[in-house]
Amino acid sequence: MVHLTDYLKPEEFKTLKSLELMAKQVVEGMITGQHRSPHKGFSTEFAQHRDYVPGDEIRRLDWKVYAKTDRYYIREYEEETNLRALLVVDASGSMDYGGEGRMTKHQYAIRLAAALAYLLSTQRDSVGLAAFDDDLRAFIPPRSSTRHLRILLQAMVDSTPGGESDLPGVFHKLMPRLRRRGLVMILSDCFGDVAALGKALSFFRSANHEVLVFHVLDPDEIEFPFRDWTRFESLERTTHYRLLDPLQFRKDYIASYERYRQELLDVCRRNRIDLIPLRTDKPFHEALAAYLARRHSAK
Repeated sequence: MVHLTDYLKPEEFKTLKSLELMAKQVVEGMITGQHRSPHKGFSTEFAQHRDYVPGDEIRRLDWKVYAKTDRYYIREYEEETNLRALLVVDASGSMDYGGEGRMTKHQYAIRLAAALAYLLSTQRDSVGLAAFDDDLRAFIPPRSSTRHLRILLQAMVDSTPGGESDLPGVFHKLMPRLRRRGLVMILSDCFGDVAALGKALSFFRSANHEVLVFHVLDPDEIEFPFRDWTRFESLERTTHYRLLDPLQFRKDYIASYERYRQELLDVCRRNRIDLIPLRTDKPFHEALAAYLARRHSAK
């Protein structure tokens, strides 16, 4: 079983540790007025024990554990977490691209997903995972235990990119599984029909989910730095390729990319969705820290 310290570099983990307090302030405010009140019946699902702190309700003490350990522990239930969050990670073929000397977009995305899962779990928030290409390849419902975090990390490590991408279709399949309002965090290059993607995102918002889009791109896809004749192959359709002179094609490519970027930005703005652009040549933990700082200052 993979552990967070095995998966993240020391400098990344150090940054995440310093973000815990900031994350608590930001994450708890992401869904204003939508945090659930603790359920008091017997239908809630037990999640874990935690140490008693002054101010906790005495009736929630687990006396059986006290009898065994002579220490006070509070029983926590799945429904009592501050937030239900879902990490939606693109595992389509296009995410397997990585420029020379850089990690692929998929590797970058799952490292970021691991960081987000860790930050949420430190706040005892529930976090789950969905991986997709043209279909929903994996779905792990949100939970809040330490063991669940290890399950999420292992699922991220085991995932491999491949297949075509169908964000709108997959998002429609996800909706029935999200029975309670929560935070949906999408990690993707968002390639495809932006208008159709916008309609799918609007369904999340109409169900009162908070949505964040972490837009992961390789610098090559932004700057198109190629100079020599190059064979460009589709990572999603293996029989599709084209031999091009990049110097002749670059102007059109940059113009096309700028239109796509603006369309995606407009779609997110219309739906009141935060779009966080990320480049795989920039440390993800620094980008995450900068976003959390902006989010905190805007409160």
